[in-house]
Amino acid sequence: MKKTLRFIPQVALGLTALALAPVAAAQTPAPARRTTPTDTVRSTLNEVVVSASRVEESFLQSPVTVEKLNARAIQLTPAPSFFDALEHLKGVQVLTPSLGFRVLNARGFTNTTNVRFAQLVDGVDNQAPHIGGPIGNVLGPSDLDIQSVEVVPGTAAALYGLNAINGLANFQTKNLFSFQGLSVRQQTGLNHLNDPNVRTLGLGGSSEKLYSETSVRYAQVLVPEKLAFKVNGTYLRANDWIANDKTDLFAQGNATTGLFGVNNPARDPVNSYGNESSDRSTLTLGGRQYTVARTGYDERDLVDYTIKILKADAALHYRFEPGVELAYTYRVAGFDNVYQRSNRFRLQDYLLQQHALTLTTPVVQARAYATLENTGKSYNLRSMGENLDRSFQPDAVWNNEYAMAWNEAVVAGQTVAQAHASVRFAADAGRLQPGTPAFNQRLGELQDINNWDQGAALRVKANLLHAEAQANLAEAWRRKSGKLPANIDLLAGADHRTYVVVPDGNYFINPAPGQDPLQDDLIYSKNGGFVQAGGRFLAEKLRLTATLRVDKNDYFDVKFNPRFTAVFLPTQQQNFRLSYQSGYRFPSLFEGFSNVNSGQVKRIGGLRVMSDGVFENSYLRTSIDAFNTAVTAAINANTSAQTAAQKRQQAIADNQDRLVKNPYSYLKPEYIRSLEIGYKAGLLPQGRLLVDVDFYYNAYRDFIAQVEAYVPVTATGELLTTADLNTVATTLNARAGQARYRLWTNSQSRVTNYGSSAGVRYEVGRGYLLGANTTYTRLRRTQNGDGLEDGFNTPVWAYNLSVANENIVGNVGFGLHYRHQNRYFSQTFLVVGTVPAYGTLDAQLSYHIPAAQVRLKLGASNVLNNYYVSYLGGPSVGGLYYLTVAYGL
Repeated sequence: MKKTLRFIPQVALGLTALALAPVAAAQTPAPARRTTPTDTVRSTLNEVVVSASRVEESFLQSPVTVEKLNARAIQLTPAPSFFDALEHLKGVQVLTPSLGFRVLNARGFTNTTNVRFAQLVDGVDNQAPHIGGPIGNVLGPSDLDIQSVEVVPGTAAALYGLNAINGLANFQTKNLFSFQGLSVRQQTGLNHLNDPNVRTLGLGGSSEKLYSETSVRYAQVLVPEKLAFKVNGTYLRANDWIANDKTDLFAQGNATTGLFGVNNPARDPVNSYGNESSDRSTLTLGGRQYTVARTGYDERDLVDYTIKILKADAALHYRFEPGVELAYTYRVAGFDNVYQRSNRFRLQDYLLQQHALTLTTPVVQARAYATLENTGKSYNLRSMGENLDRSFQPDAVWNNEYAMAWNEAVVAGQTVAQAHASVRFAADAGRLQPGTPAFNQRLGELQDINNWDQGAALRVKANLLHAEAQANLAEAWRRKSGKLPANIDLLAGADHRTYVVVPDGNYFINPAPGQDPLQDDLIYSKNGGFVQAGGRFLAEKLRLTATLRVDKNDYFDVKFNPRFTAVFLPTQQQNFRLSYQSGYRFPSLFEGFSNVNSGQVKRIGGLRVMSDGVFENSYLRTSIDAFNTAVTAAINANTSAQTAAQKRQQAIADNQDRLVKNPYSYLKPEYIRSLEIGYKAGLLPQGRLLVDVDFYYNAYRDFIAQVEAYVPVTATGELLTTADLNTVATTLNARAGQARYRLWTNSQSRVTNYGSSAGVRYEVGRGYLLGANTTYTRLRRTQNGDGLEDGFNTPVWAYNLSVANENIVGNVGFGLHYRHQNRYFSQTFLVVGTVPAYGTLDAQLSYHIPAAQVRLKLGASNVLNNYYVSYLGGPSVGGLYYLTVAYGL
């Protein structure tokens, strides 16, 4: 890490003068602590948004769909935090891998590490570099410092180039010149009420767990209109939601022998680890073949479900003159929670840091930032379960004892099912038991072994350096000559990003020729830029814009993304909009460069520099599984006088045509084309009814996805070079003949999805605000559907209903929100199946004491405590009941 830590600040500071960002020009500060005016629909239409076009524009004139969570909406929400409230926005979907880790997405094709959706804080990408996406809001603003959120629920890659092909969210914090003084927020609550997953832990007593979050904000102007600073700090401690799905992922593993359910010796519950495919063996017992898995451990045996998040930020702003401002921001977060990719992880002592410099002028805006990531003592739950089992006994020894005990049990007269149950108990004698000192000691030891064939450690140090530039050329032209027509807009920008990874020998190595794979930092960079031209015509009623973006990533050719938009405003209260754009998503660090020994399966990046030769010489694991299942079935059905070896060779010869050579190849960027139309209007007198409707159609190709493929190898581990299929089949029929790989590649599917969302907001008078929205999202496969593309993982229908009033009587307010989503088909590498439909009711009652600058809020998310899962393999989410006391808002 020595070289990297020297490198980052030098580059970050050196690029500061060039870095430009899509932030609004500084405005003359308004008086602090103003009384919030009534937020009518008319004022909403005139609100300023930035994210849609990278310049300030009114909400009504946005050429693409933008959802905004403003200050009043944040105040009224019954959700525990502004981040939780984002699920209430039209078109936004949220997955919950953990109480401290929620994942945003829009318009389909989501997963628990959503690298297709960008998340910014004041224009700064707050992703964890090696993950390629943010870890919830751990590096984001607190509820004391959030001013508003803008969400673009559609591709934004043509303007941002941040792999934002599903959209982006930009969190805007409070201006430190306008919001001064001390603010404190304490939120205390309970969760896990009547949680069956806690009660089954056998701990006794009630299941309720304490939730606590403390936040402090202080801002001060040091020199009027010139110099100001702010600091924020938040500490959250809670008990995480528990994942305890017992569904058998290998229910048909012994179907040919009639063993199902609890009698299946290859049983693999979703949230149990150590009994996956790489932990199974085929044992010949009594002349028949059985698939037998190691016993495994439940997730709750391997995880301390305590969540701890400690985050802070500090900012210093200097105004040279009105509209010209330089700002430095530092953010830091240390946290423990649960995270999910293909496997679930315990993130522990995880540390993220970010330094950002921003220069804002009326013409030029600039930003450079560096994000530093250290995974601390995090670990992989699957590898932990596997290697706890192997710490007790290696697979070969355990299998041998299992076979000997089975023969004895059958001789003693036990049925086949009884024999499997009793011999497992015998083979597991002496196995490490959860909660014992020996178990805890070994778990701690494996947590520090950075090789998933032997341990479980996640040890990654990765850094992100980013600089971007934006200039309002039209404004500059007018300031210089004044000859450019006022209805013409011209904007240009450029950006650079470099990822710097310290090789750890397990997760990442440096594959570049001439580089030491374990000493020299892995570098992955991109450059991009855009030009945007537009004009306003027909007495400002028609606005047309054209954008062209170009990107160049290492290992890939130059890619071009155009965007064309049109906005027609027949009246000052109506907007018809149309946009077409394309977008590319380049492989993340993990997808391109991973090098993981993962439970006897090597997970490698899809770039040729990482996986050269594997694609050409491998066979699809699905075909190998089908082949071996058919061989086992044929052997078990063969009642002839042939020897066991003869039966096997006959079965192999009869089924070898089931093997399929790997048809996939090295990684290419994902690509999307998107068409969107929409309508927005303020209707009724004073525009009290806001209506917003959008329709979209997306076409995708080259989805970045994973495929498992095995290479046949000799007894010494060398590539089997023969072209004879029977020899290949015989080799792949044995575990020792398989070099197992999980490869990042591109799906051959060409798919489309389409959908619509509609929302209404109605000011009914006397401060009452009614809201309703619905989202329709549909997947349509068109051609070459190979099923390898990422799961759509999105409900067809979802809707939200809300009613709120911030002052019913005597400074008492309330908010109610109901959300419902239909069941949907979920497809991940962990589990495939249907997520049940669910609905949640959130409620809050508030009381404001203006003289004391105190606001109380008593509320609950999922107040009816109906436990649900937002995706298969994830935790069961129940009610969270809280009391919030805030001072100084």
